[in-house]
Amino acid sequence: MMVDQRLARLREEYEAEGLSMAAADPDPVRQFDRWLDEAVAAAVPQANAMTVATVDERGHPAARVVLLKGYDRSGFVFYTNMESRKSAELEANPRAALCLLWLELHRQVRIEGPVEAVSDRESDQYFASRPREARIAAAASPQSREIPDRTALERLVTGKETDFEGGDVTRPAHWGGWRVRPERFEFWQGRPHRLHDRIVYLADPDGWRRVRLAP
Repeated sequence: MMVDQRLARLREEYEAEGLSMAAADPDPVRQFDRWLDEAVAAAVPQANAMTVATVDERGHPAARVVLLKGYDRSGFVFYTNMESRKSAELEANPRAALCLLWLELHRQVRIEGPVEAVSDRESDQYFASRPREARIAAAASPQSREIPDRTALERLVTGKETDFEGGDVTRPAHWGGWRVRPERFEFWQGRPHRLHDRIVYLADPDGWRRVRLAP
């Protein structure tokens, strides 16, 4: 394969400050909190956007971008149609990998672990916080299923608008959240000459063990 010069020219030197083992918080959730605060302060667009990678029952991987909607020491939460492709894959193989990329800060965070469905109460609370139009769309869309055209989707939305006219849009049974319970974090900080900093946190019975990886 010939070198694609368009891609070869897409090169940027990372000049950010490093991430040392001493500077990294012993608690990966606190470290994530610090970096997320800095991403928001730096006006990184949609700083909560993250890639979710899953594997189906045949071992075939898939990845897509969703929005992180909550996190604490129990895990990292996103919401979706529970009959979607990603949900089917999480049912078949209940593990996931997350990746948040903050290019403006030359930072990346990777999180891996088993998943579980969030409670109905949590799903209800988040669903109620969404704009009415987004709730109607969630109720109407047969996510990941084939549809004939855009018009068919718009008809489904119109039907739901009629169903809920004058009333509250309640969470449909097919919509909810997934929680990824971290077993591994990696904090990646871009550095000059591709000698990047990579600090990994590994869960063990006594808490978290930190190691540094070569770039």
